[in-house]
Amino acid sequence: MIENVDPNTIVYLNGDFVRLADAKISVLDRGFIFGDGIYDVVPAYKGKAFRIDEHLDRLERSLKLIGLEVDYTRQDWEKLVFDMLEREGKDLDCMVYMHVTRGVAKRDHAFPANATPTVFCMVTPFERPSAARDAGLTAISIPDVRWLMCHIKSISLLGNVLARQQAVDAGVDEVVQFRDGFMTEGSSTNIWVVKDGVLLAPPRNHLILEGVRYRLLEELAQAADIPFESRPISEAEVADADELMLSSATKEVLPILQYNGKPVGAGQPGPVYRALRAGYDQKLAQLEG
Repeated sequence: MIENVDPNTIVYLNGDFVRLADAKISVLDRGFIFGDGIYDVVPAYKGKAFRIDEHLDRLERSLKLIGLEVDYTRQDWEKLVFDMLEREGKDLDCMVYMHVTRGVAKRDHAFPANATPTVFCMVTPFERPSAARDAGLTAISIPDVRWLMCHIKSISLLGNVLARQQAVDAGVDEVVQFRDGFMTEGSSTNIWVVKDGVLLAPPRNHLILEGVRYRLLEELAQAADIPFESRPISEAEVADADELMLSSATKEVLPILQYNGKPVGAGQPGPVYRALRAGYDQKLAQLEG
């Protein structure tokens, strides 16, 4: 078994709740053969799902974009998340990982006619970021060489894996990717730029995965009277930013204080980050309350 993973953890596979050690799929599953599938991750705090509607919206949108029909209603997806939290995530800070493939079929690139989709779900505890809130993160810039449908939350993540490994090899926390001179996103995060008090984010298009926190931070900025712009952001603007931040389901929102070996702004968490962080914490307090 995988190190530090409890084989007795209960997971969901194709309608059954089973021990992780007993969960098996065919080697001909199209997720294994082609990476033909999508996934999503719903964070939960003290066992309570956070922004579940937005996550399920994205799950269903990604399924539709790849033409993968699954006989699950919105209520079925909700029930799956809540059942998994009740079984494995009660009172925990954790993430509910949902993974759907086109199923098992003869190896052929074309969609199979009668394959039954594979649906898998598991719960993984996580620790909320704490030290990084003030210590900040480090990042480097790299070219974005991934495919042109990054708005689909595909299980085909090799491009993201290679980007993440560049961060590891460079001894930094994250990468900031650029395509044709403009910022896209991190390896597994959305990236935010602050200049002259304005919060900037790249356009919502096929070049980025619109994280659920993208709209959340936009809402928090509006509530804090922070001007927000969604537009192309050049490499020069990122290099000259007053603040840089990243966001994701488990990293929440964190400051990037060193970029390409140089301090970002004053080298300390900035006022826009602190306002967004406070708003984020307030949202979570309301959830847990």
